[in-house]
Amino acid sequence: MKYLLTGFGIGIVVLIGWLVLLNTERVETNPAQVSTQEARSADEIQLPQRVRGVDLAGPFSFAGENIPVENFDVKERLDQELLRNAYFHRNTIMLLKRQTRFFPTIERILVEEGVPDDLKYLAVAESGLSNATSAAGAKGVWQFTAPTGKGFGLEINGEVDERYHLEKATRAACKYLKTYHKIYKDWRWVAAAYNMGGPNVNKWKSKQQAETVFDLDINSETMAYVFRIVALKTILKDPATFGYEISPEEHYPALDDFKLVTISKSIPNLADFATAQGITYRMLKVYNPWLISGVLTVSDKNSYEVKIPV
Repeated sequence: MKYLLTGFGIGIVVLIGWLVLLNTERVETNPAQVSTQEARSADEIQLPQRVRGVDLAGPFSFAGENIPVENFDVKERLDQELLRNAYFHRNTIMLLKRQTRFFPTIERILVEEGVPDDLKYLAVAESGLSNATSAAGAKGVWQFTAPTGKGFGLEINGEVDERYHLEKATRAACKYLKTYHKIYKDWRWVAAAYNMGGPNVNKWKSKQQAETVFDLDINSETMAYVFRIVALKTILKDPATFGYEISPEEHYPALDDFKLVTISKSIPNLADFATAQGITYRMLKVYNPWLISGVLTVSDKNSYEVKIPV
């Protein structure tokens, strides 16, 4: 019996020792117990990047008017839009590439129409510098709805949609913006009105007794709108500060190598017309996105100027 108990005791000790050893091995090899630096070398890290906050020292402005970041609420809301766009890599890279295609034309017209250059960033916020269509049916770089576009002189029908005509839509946008500026005398209020409409701005401005656009407490889209414009301006003006490196060769070329052909008679087939001009139907549409059908009807005493790439 003595030897039996002794043998049993030794077995218990061995079993306990084996369990301790097994548990120790599990602890040592458990990734949750080992730091990333200890488990992997720097070369093995899958996303070697620096992720940091944005410098909010400023100053920040829009169309010559201050963004009061000394107000903590304003500062935090601007911070959100800067971070959202600075780390929205694909979208921001596309904007950097597209700006060389769209900005020269927009900038020239803004000067001619006498509105601040910063208004071009409103187009960036509206459409991402593309001929986009919103859920509400707004279209083009400046995102005009059909009634507003027609109200400012744009032709919109089943064959022609000048909301996609960069020059004409930009001039219409300038007229629209200047109309609001006569009312508000402040481009920050103008931007809010462009986003949600003047009547809505007037309603909430009066109801909430808001002295500045930053005092409004309304829908999240409009409350972020001015900050989004300022954030996009800040990033696009100095992309290297935010880690973006786009070479000149990567920028999309401006579509400025063309001749203008005046069309005074209806064209029953634009593909035939393109072929006769020595270009493809696709290139005709790229240079003239306002031609939204395969035909072009020209009424009496009317004519169109079509861009033909050369």
